[in-house]
Amino acid sequence: MSEHYKHLLEPLDLGFTTLKNRALMGSMHTGLEDKAKDFPKLAAYFAERARGGVGLMVTGGFAPNVEGWLSPFGSKLSKKSEVKRHLQVTKAVHDEGGKICLQILHAGRYGYSPLCVSASNIKSPISPFKPRALSTKGVYRTIKDYANSAALAQQAGYDGVEVMGSEGYFINQFLVTHTNKRTDEWGGSFENRMRLPVEIVKAVREKVGTNFIIIYRLSMLDLIEQGSTWDEVVQLGKAIEAAGATIINTGIGWHEARVPTIATSVPRAAFSWVTGRMQDHVSIPVVATNRINDPQVADELIANGEADMVSMARPFLADSDFINKAAAGKPESINTCIGCNQACLDHTFGGKRSTCLVNPRACYETELNFTPTTQTKRVAVVGAGPAGLSAATVLAERGHTVDLFDKANEIGGQFNIAKKIPGKEEFYETLRYFDNKIKETGVNLRLNEGVDVTALISADYDEVILATGIIPRELEIEGADHEKVLSYIDVVQDEKPVGQRVAIIGAGGIGFDVAELLAHQGVSPSLDVELFNKEWGVDTDYQQRGAYTHADPEAPARQITMLQRKEGKMGANLGKTTGWIHRASLKMKSVQMVRGVEYSKIDDRGLHFTIQGGEPQVIECDNVVVCAGQLSRKDLLAGLEAQGMKVHLIGGSKLAGELDAKRAIREGFEVAAQI
Repeated sequence: MSEHYKHLLEPLDLGFTTLKNRALMGSMHTGLEDKAKDFPKLAAYFAERARGGVGLMVTGGFAPNVEGWLSPFGSKLSKKSEVKRHLQVTKAVHDEGGKICLQILHAGRYGYSPLCVSASNIKSPISPFKPRALSTKGVYRTIKDYANSAALAQQAGYDGVEVMGSEGYFINQFLVTHTNKRTDEWGGSFENRMRLPVEIVKAVREKVGTNFIIIYRLSMLDLIEQGSTWDEVVQLGKAIEAAGATIINTGIGWHEARVPTIATSVPRAAFSWVTGRMQDHVSIPVVATNRINDPQVADELIANGEADMVSMARPFLADSDFINKAAAGKPESINTCIGCNQACLDHTFGGKRSTCLVNPRACYETELNFTPTTQTKRVAVVGAGPAGLSAATVLAERGHTVDLFDKANEIGGQFNIAKKIPGKEEFYETLRYFDNKIKETGVNLRLNEGVDVTALISADYDEVILATGIIPRELEIEGADHEKVLSYIDVVQDEKPVGQRVAIIGAGGIGFDVAELLAHQGVSPSLDVELFNKEWGVDTDYQQRGAYTHADPEAPARQITMLQRKEGKMGANLGKTTGWIHRASLKMKSVQMVRGVEYSKIDDRGLHFTIQGGEPQVIECDNVVVCAGQLSRKDLLAGLEAQGMKVHLIGGSKLAGELDAKRAIREGFEVAAQI
């Protein structure tokens, strides 16, 4: 065993089988599960992570019947004819020395299907269809469907199954009075409401025998009103163990909960305390989860007795070699998950294939690759932001000679702005990763060095990649040059003084980030679990049902008004799964939001404007911060092309729009893979 991270890398004896370490790759729906034709890609995706050293993996959710679909004709395992496609996945994993469980997930009222069912006919706030209340007979049939699905998974070569009993899905919907209004033997008392998961685990164990892993995903924190009490959670955990479960995995929060649970603004291992509590009540292994992205954090959780295993899902999207790198004592080389959700969950809930902002190969292992070059070229990459860093390091790894220029004194470009925003401190990790990658691959980094057309041509490069990024769009109204006016770069990067009364022009991602920065004071809640729990209303004493109480945020540092020209929702283009967090956070800090604005002028009083042709108004303020978009930098392009140089545009220099690191890093990778 490696001398590094001994607790994380210690084998776990389950009696009938042994896991090679305590790392669980948690379930993530990638979109590859939904079509038989994509299973070769799914097999390659899991095989790469098995090769990377993960002890046990769990697939995305597969419904046990049509009523349990996440979406029409989506992932399901209920027929023998569906087994064959899974055999290629399990063989690929076993060939690499890994183990894998299939997650059985019944969506219940979260299903995007008119066939959806639940404990009662109460519509979910996050899906369009009102569920049908499942009949008593239907409940018994569904229990059999779970057992059947587990048996089919066993035939398909899986090492076990995970029964999804958390996050507000079908089983969770039976457990709490919030969604269970039944009067039969599946409703009323908690003993009745908890009968469903217990009977499911019993039925699965009876069907698959003793030498098969059953993980039960137990909702330890519902984080909703009328959720489970701690005593009920413990009672269920004990019953699940007695019913035949091998491992209890932690579930945190329903999807409709108004508490962030996996976004980057959540502190690392913020919810491990509840897993630690459960360990005192059961004797089977218990798994900690949510926002654990660092081997040191994972190792300490196990060492401190808060968990027997640690589930890390998205960290294995970001870096399939996470465990191998940790075992080799090279944590600096890990491409850390930053919890942004932009390419994983946002894609999933948008009906697109998941991938990863910092690792565009995730879920594209058969399509997005690079090979060693057979013809070494000298390539200049101008701009060391996300796009340039991606391009330069892939080029060098392929064997090209690469000079990476940036006129700044550090790498990172716009990431150096993002990392300063409270709740986005994880962006430091991406810069650490690329800094290490530059050294590993031999990129010639030339900071504090601007270059022009003449210099690039005279250096006789074979090709040039322009990743020079963006410049902020300037305001074009009277008083735009007033001393009150600051750009977002002035505020965030240059840290110029900002007064107590602030108007922010622009409500895109940058506007929201600037508002968060200016409204905040003291330690960032994303770095302090106690502060986070206080701000969002997580009851760590578990005196309230669902451990959910009232939010009690810190007082705002400034009086802030955000304005936008459009009449639509503020922050409409924010992430699908994180936009609500940003809006809720600013609302808690009393940030005012004004839509449909026509700006008039800025003067000593402040910002003058009208709303939809109404009466003139003024926000009396000390500063106006402009976050009104960006323009691409393309000043080198025409000159280089005129000299016959082969030039590639990537990132913000290709398309400004909303700053898009996901696209920038992918474009850098793709261009570098082709040269």
